[in-house]
Amino acid sequence: MTFPRRLRCEYFTEPLGLTEKRPRLSWRLPGEMERQTAWHVQAASTPELLDAADVWDSGAVESSESHLIPFGGRERISRERVYWRVRIRDDRGVWSAWSAATWWEMGLIGASEWSGQWISSELNGTVTETTAVPLFRNEFDLPADLISARVHVTALGAVQLRINGRIVGQDVFVPGWTDYRKRVAVRTYDVADCLHPGSNCIAAVLADGWFCGFLGYEKRRQFYGDRPHLRVHLECEFANGERRIIATGSDWMTADGPWLQADMQMGEIYDATREMPGWDRAGFANTGWTAARATDFPDLALEFSAAEPVRRHERFLPISTSQCGDERVFDFGQNLVGRLKIEVSGPRGSRIVMRHAEMLNPDGSLYTENLRSARSEDVYVLRGDGPEAFEPEFTFHGFRFAGLTLREGVTLHGIEAVVLRTALEETGTFDCSEPLVNQLQKNIVWGQRGNFLEVPTDCPQRDERLGWTGDAQVFVRTASFNANVAPIFTKWMQDLRDAQSEEGFYPAVAPNVSIHGKDGGPAWADAGVICPWAIYVYFGDRRILERHYDSARRFVDSLHATSQNLIRCHPEFVEWGGFGDWLAKDGGGTEGTTPKELIGTAFFAESARILSRISEVLERPQEAEAYRTLAADVGKAFRQRFVSNDGRVQGGTQTGAVLALRFHLVEESLRPAVASRLVADIRSRDLHLSTGFVGTPHLLQALTETGHLDVAYDLLLQKTFPSWLFPVLCGATTIWERWDGWTPDKGFQDAGMNSFNHYAYGAVGNWLYETVAGLNPDESAPGFRRAVVHPHPGTRLDRARVTYESVHGRWACGWVRDAEGAIQVELEVPPGCSARVLEPVVESGPATAFGEVGAGRYLWTFEPIAAPRVG
Repeated sequence: MTFPRRLRCEYFTEPLGLTEKRPRLSWRLPGEMERQTAWHVQAASTPELLDAADVWDSGAVESSESHLIPFGGRERISRERVYWRVRIRDDRGVWSAWSAATWWEMGLIGASEWSGQWISSELNGTVTETTAVPLFRNEFDLPADLISARVHVTALGAVQLRINGRIVGQDVFVPGWTDYRKRVAVRTYDVADCLHPGSNCIAAVLADGWFCGFLGYEKRRQFYGDRPHLRVHLECEFANGERRIIATGSDWMTADGPWLQADMQMGEIYDATREMPGWDRAGFANTGWTAARATDFPDLALEFSAAEPVRRHERFLPISTSQCGDERVFDFGQNLVGRLKIEVSGPRGSRIVMRHAEMLNPDGSLYTENLRSARSEDVYVLRGDGPEAFEPEFTFHGFRFAGLTLREGVTLHGIEAVVLRTALEETGTFDCSEPLVNQLQKNIVWGQRGNFLEVPTDCPQRDERLGWTGDAQVFVRTASFNANVAPIFTKWMQDLRDAQSEEGFYPAVAPNVSIHGKDGGPAWADAGVICPWAIYVYFGDRRILERHYDSARRFVDSLHATSQNLIRCHPEFVEWGGFGDWLAKDGGGTEGTTPKELIGTAFFAESARILSRISEVLERPQEAEAYRTLAADVGKAFRQRFVSNDGRVQGGTQTGAVLALRFHLVEESLRPAVASRLVADIRSRDLHLSTGFVGTPHLLQALTETGHLDVAYDLLLQKTFPSWLFPVLCGATTIWERWDGWTPDKGFQDAGMNSFNHYAYGAVGNWLYETVAGLNPDESAPGFRRAVVHPHPGTRLDRARVTYESVHGRWACGWVRDAEGAIQVELEVPPGCSARVLEPVVESGPATAFGEVGAGRYLWTFEPIAAPRVG
């Protein structure tokens, strides 16, 4: 039977605890339906009332849209559950059957709905010293007629909630990281199965988390506060209609437990000899426990998190083991983010030390110098009562290798690495005829997995792990192909708005921990405009533009107000012009030699241009024209200041030329000259790039657009340093921060900044997916309602293929070169979508239109197009 499938509310399946009063609904067309012409949603308070639609009946709505449809009933209130279903009409006028019913449930909307108070224990730690982890508990009685129970939990810190000895949910680091001075996330769980008639116990372990643990690289803790705080609201409903609330307050009891330390950077120390069996169950004699300290934070917003939680995912067994001194070293074969799980036995009080590293020193020992002040060390003290398992709960590490120090008499029965990451739905695949490029793609994916943990971070291993705006900006389109990152970017854009200065600047990191002041500088702060636009293009999410629009305008207006003759970061006007072309290999130290005011002005023009497009989408024609004019004026200022009449771009760097070309900041007549100089520089370096974080994401596309596809492929497939494949040949399983993080002749780079899991250079993935394989989103029909299919086979590969699970369905696009050199292109278009197909390009040449197609599967054969090389 034909009916809509994959029903979602916001981006979730049957979410609990929403605080969005008018959530958005989505569905997929069935595979046998080519196009939707209308939809009809019914919503009810119970499944039995769906025919009556006592909550909302949309009626027939003439529309082909099936993604993020705003709920049309009244605004929902706390605790309401809404059941809904949808049917759709095809282009023949035939209605489908109704979908299966699904639901969403509202949480507690606003702090006034919460009972109880924030609680904490006595302070044990200081700015430079870690603290023991407090336990909390409260007992209560329940009658036998319980019909439902919801627990809403949040913390300034990281909490593991327990009811009657059972851990609630599968989420890790609850509730997540926000700017705790302004808002905190809430997680909601159905806990009816955890409760029983009679005496019950609700309990919690409360660690420092991001709130007061070590944060950033300033070697200090307690950035947001001096101790973690907990707030819990357990609401039970009974058959007679009665409700009972158990909430945190001074009647809860607290004591220190077996966790002597639980820190994100430093690691976890767990002393099993200090365990108190039964502490999280009713009937425990809590002798020596003290009353919790109750506090209020009246101005703190409590909200459902737009992002998925962090959870356990893949598990790895070691592929090899070696001995280095007293330490047993395990290689898990993959640089990952997570922690170890061990099973051991031995004498009571025996101490096991677990260390973590991404690489090994030449002598086989763990290379930990690049962790800087992060100890990244877990310790377990045995109970001594037979085989016992341990996995840390409140820390994570970036590592491929782990070292265990076991005292005599301790036996290791098992060890595995447990991967932690935000529970993103992975959506994209890429495969081609070159195995090294396929490994590069795997490295990109694993870099994204490791660094999309609560916020899009820069690195997961050292004393940093921050939401760097520049890294997120360069990687957002690659990330959007590999996974459904709309939820985590929706959450992170709120973090960025919370971090915005009064003047309109965005900082270098969000949440903002005051690393580099209020202005992140060019290519970093511009994430505030570039990222929401990318999410809109890939996922069709208009609301992220609506909610971020005023913030983005304030930012671009701040650039206008602080520029000098439209030159951003003018050296005569500002003392600090940003990070430059970070880690470029053009001889300019860590910031490269591309002039900072050139980078700043280029991104000023690009942010103004994107803001004009956002204004168009939001139907603000006056603002659209104003920012379009501003972008043009900044472009003119850029040309006058930085581009000579013979196509020389000031500074003479690859990045300068790339930005001028990609952001269309040079006259059309000068583009060939600028591109020729870029190619000449690449060839003068024996076909090597010299770009850093700013230029690299745009390099290959700039070459492609100017008729130098062959040079783009030369750079992609370059195997010697610096190149994308050099780390692959060195055994990398993630993307490195530096092109030369390690080299055979020099060994390790400066340990002060040498991450081996940094996704910025993985932004090349976007070129693989959109240019090599040829699957591009059409900005005029966002969310891949329409794609532009334009493969660029080149002459160095024999095949390439992508699949992409868009919000509307599965796309597949690929090509194969046959024995005669002809290119066979395959395409799969999901229901309700269409594609504009251009003929594949082998070397260079015009974008020749081939045709328009709707939903279905297609196969075409094209004779190779090989126009003369340019320059």
